[in-house]
Amino acid sequence: MLRACCRPLERCFRWPGAAGGGDGLLWHLDLKPHASGDFSIAVVQANSSLEDQGQVLTSPSATFVGVFDGHGGPEASRFVNNHLFPHLHKFASEQGGISAEVIRKAFDATEEEFLHLVKRSWPSRPQIASVGSCCLVGAIADDVLYVANLGDSRAVLGRRGPDGKAVVAERLSRDHNVAEEEVRKELAELHPDDSHIVVYNRGVWRIKGIIQVSRSIGDVYLKKPDFCRDPLFQQFVCPIPLKRPVMTAEPSIKTHKLGPQDLFLIFASDGLWEQLSDEVAVDMVFKNPRSGIARRLVKAALNEAAKKREMRYDDLKKIEKGTRRHIHDDITVIVIYLDQCRGASRSDGSILDCTYAPADIFSLNAELA
Repeated sequence: MLRACCRPLERCFRWPGAAGGGDGLLWHLDLKPHASGDFSIAVVQANSSLEDQGQVLTSPSATFVGVFDGHGGPEASRFVNNHLFPHLHKFASEQGGISAEVIRKAFDATEEEFLHLVKRSWPSRPQIASVGSCCLVGAIADDVLYVANLGDSRAVLGRRGPDGKAVVAERLSRDHNVAEEEVRKELAELHPDDSHIVVYNRGVWRIKGIIQVSRSIGDVYLKKPDFCRDPLFQQFVCPIPLKRPVMTAEPSIKTHKLGPQDLFLIFASDGLWEQLSDEVAVDMVFKNPRSGIARRLVKAALNEAAKKREMRYDDLKKIEKGTRRHIHDDITVIVIYLDQCRGASRSDGSILDCTYAPADIFSLNAELA
């Protein structure tokens, strides 16, 4: 079973006090192999409870990546971290391999299970209906990459430019965030009778003046109006008049055939992209050594966040979690190198077996943070 293969990242990260330490809220896995090359992970905490979760599943024939960025609390991202990959395993096994439909079914099943959890927890914890998580998933099998996304975490491809020397950044996911004019127009078209579906509030655009992302796992009160109208829930959250759901768990899915020009992938929560552009991040990966590259990206983002507050990085490291959220968000970065994505056949001419056969999962243990 997939769960028996799980290996929490506390065995792989350099935790505070370990050799090469540093920032007590920054953990990293510098370099590990996967089916098509190497990968690197880094996570930094800003919230009182870590709301970001990240996973890399490696098998002899496939690699799966997950970045789950929670909001309103850590419950939804932890839930997705524990349930989405098992659903991917189940549906891929049933259908003989990974596909866009398999990924969509896994998202739907995870959303449905979280809804059941909310209903069970509702009497004692009504505020759980306001907890949600962005969800970014990548799957590489048979030299095909699938990227599925809810929210504003982002996947960016670094590919070799036309001259063969430079690197080009290509965004592979769509930001479901009302900061994007296209997303605001989409919501306005879906809610023509609601002139306040998107409101400019506290310096940013928000759905109903509340939330910036338009798709997620969870956020049940914005998908099921009955929760929002319940007096028990209204004791904890201001009542919001809803005629219909204003958020969805329908992922956008992109399929990309990997080729020799495709060098690496960066999967990261929006905490990274708030500080670094796609181009800057890709250029940094291209020009620096592999080992510790995810940590390098996180530190670059933290340096940018510190500069905006006219601070030094060393000063930022001294700020405790919770307070630090005023300066930057939780940040999760996973860099996937694509060394062996150059064709689906082995050197002996046999075809790679791309059925879903999990071997190991590297997953951040939420309970430690």
